[in-house]
Amino acid sequence: MMEGAGEEMRQIPVFIYGSLLPGQNNHHFVSSYVQSIRPGKIAGRLVDCGDYPAAVRDAIAKECNSIISGQWIVVDREGLASMDALEQFYGHEEQNDYERVWVADAKDKLVSGWVYVWESDRGCPAIADEYWPLFFARKIRGIL
Repeated sequence: MMEGAGEEMRQIPVFIYGSLLPGQNNHHFVSSYVQSIRPGKIAGRLVDCGDYPAAVRDAIAKECNSIISGQWIVVDREGLASMDALEQFYGHEEQNDYERVWVADAKDKLVSGWVYVWESDRGCPAIADEYWPLFFARKIRGIL
């Protein structure tokens, strides 16, 4: 085995909740890297950024016990790098669009991984739904 080859195959859990989900416009950024998928939920709230959401884990979300539904995926380092590029995450303590933070599943504390979040809603409207694809489907049909 080549040195470092095992590192490339490392399994990295990531919670996805918006445009990276299957059937959404950015799923192609992760689809070839996904090793496994399972449903999940994390504490937080969604805000509407237009064609995609942002997860916000702030005092409002905590006060309201807000939950975001999505999927836990497992990817390798290349998959994580693809998501980092999409989410404009350049590293911890850097100027990022999204921060990548470690979270536990809201229902199963044995499941945890990375998720991309904003620290605040940045003035974007809150989404009452906990699952982005259902909200977005209604939004594009003009049923909101």
